[in-house]
Amino acid sequence: MGFFNRLKEGLLKTKNAIVGKIDNIIKKFTKVDEELFEELEELLISADIGFTVTEEILDELRETVIDKKIKEPELVKSELLDILKRMIGEHEPLNLSTKPSVILVIGVNGVGKTTSIGKIAAELKSQKKKVVVAAADTFRAAAAEQLGVWCERAGVDIVKQAAGADPASVVFDAINAVKSRGADVLIIDTAGRLHNKKNLMDELAKIDRVISRELPDSAKETLLVLDATTGQNAVMQAKEFKNASKITGLVLTKLDGTAKGGIVISIRRELNIPVKFIGVGEQIDDMKPFDAKEFAGALFEEN
Repeated sequence: MGFFNRLKEGLLKTKNAIVGKIDNIIKKFTKVDEELFEELEELLISADIGFTVTEEILDELRETVIDKKIKEPELVKSELLDILKRMIGEHEPLNLSTKPSVILVIGVNGVGKTTSIGKIAAELKSQKKKVVVAAADTFRAAAAEQLGVWCERAGVDIVKQAAGADPASVVFDAINAVKSRGADVLIIDTAGRLHNKKNLMDELAKIDRVISRELPDSAKETLLVLDATTGQNAVMQAKEFKNASKITGLVLTKLDGTAKGGIVISIRRELNIPVKFIGVGEQIDDMKPFDAKEFAGALFEEN
């Protein structure tokens, strides 16, 4: 099964939670009135699009209905889906314009950060890029070992030190490895804790200084990994991390296990951070670069 079909299958829960329930609401109404808008509002909030973004969507929908003099509930559905598609936005590819380029990966424990790094490494290797991974999450026991398993599956090199080592020191070693091996991309795993933001900021700042000193001209991405099943909690995490680090993109995992895929719209609209990768399963090839048109097609188009 190709990735698009897996994406369609993975998004079925979200599709049923949004499109299926919109259909059910529309069928109940014979005219367009405020009660219809109220039911649609309740539905969008329950699909984890979030209160603020839902209000924005409904305001635009009301204006469209007035401007176009829409009287049929079925036409309201069509306009609503068009608004949702637009709010997903355009996809932005990774900036890997230099050799080497750097990808810093952040996120709390449990969101699928380690597996995401392995899958992204595998995807880049499939594009004929030579990848080195730095195991700079030295805080969590067995983090480097788990990352090593995924790097082995992806067929890429890993640089690690003993547990408790200075993360910036691991990054320094990994940069030397990248230079000596002529690698295209360095992916850096970082500690997955948010409860002490000052420590996190200090650690990321130290890693940034090493990268800036040793690879001053390299393109750099900072990707935040979020678990789609946590819905609005993922949005809150993104806001916290945005305060601690300059995030350039998101990696959204576990889209196949949730009806809360609406957070793609919520995050894009509230934080203006592009989704760069999405994951829909546990296999090494179950994560691909985010394609907004493909995502909207899987979510909103008829089967």
